[in-house]
This record gives sequence, structure tokens and C-alpha cells, in this order.
Amino acid sequence: MPLSKHKIRHFNEMAHYIRNHRKVQEMKKYVQHGDVSVYDHVNDVAHTAYKIAHALKIRFDEKVLIEGALLHDFFGYDWHEDKVKRKLFDMHGYTHAKRARERAVKYFGIDRKTQHVIETHMWPLTIRSFPRTREAIIVCLADKIVSTRETVMGKLPKRKR
Repeated sequence: MPLSKHKIRHFNEMAHYIRNHRKVQEMKKYVQHGDVSVYDHVNDVAHTAYKIAHALKIRFDEKVLIEGALLHDFFGYDWHEDKVKRKLFDMHGYTHAKRARERAVKYFGIDRKTQHVIETHMWPLTIRSFPRTREAIIVCLADKIVSTRETVMGKLPKRKR
């Protein structure tokens, strides 16, 4: 179900400050999945989460959902360049949510509910970081949908038009 123009405008107004912050703009330099930048990935996750929440017609905190989604991968490095052999639980998939949360607190002073969205977005990989709020569950789900699409579509042959 597509969002109305009013909801799209509202989403963009709420996302504006974070999207335009210089540290968030730096996310354009880093690749997330396939050829998609971290910046484009988090924006797609935020938009997808917002659409899911509205499609479900449930109450949710728009600020927490949008900020959490936009900052869920705010880790600030190219995780593909880390060639150091690490123990399993020291690898990017297990550690980046904590780093993203710490940086989001430092640069944006986010509240505890938004921190929870960021901390738990890698569930079920990070089995003990279970999403417990509507916003965290929706962002976690949106991240899986978007990540799968980016990864699979990046591996498919380009279609001729």
C-alpha cells in the first residue's frame, strides 16, 4: 500500500535533520550490500519501516522509528575492508549495532527507545538482543527485507530494457 503524499512529506520532514548531518552524509562513502551505499540502505530501511507501520495501522512513535532506522547502521567505517581475522563474536555482524548506537548517542543524543531500535536490529543473529518494542520489531523486519533485496538483486544479472 503506497503512502499518501502527506505521509511522504511528513516522513521527509522528520528525516531531514539526520539525513543532512555531515556524519550521516559520510555514509555515502561506504558500501553496505552489493553496490548500495550505507546511506541509501538506511534510507530504504527507514522508508520501508514507515510503510510497514502505516500498513499495519498500529500506534507507533514515528520519531523513534525513523531515527532508529536512519541510524541503525551508523557505524562509520567500511566493514568490507576489515581483513583482520577475528573471533566470531568480534565480527562486524555482531558488533556494529553497538558501535552505531554509541555514535548515534554521541552525535544526536538519541533517547533510550531509539537506542533499543539500533541495538536490536541484527536479531536473530545477535540472539540476546531481542527487539521488544513495535518500532524495534518493525525496523528489524524492514532491515531484513531491504538487505535481502539488496543482496539478491546485486547478484542477479542486469535485465535489458
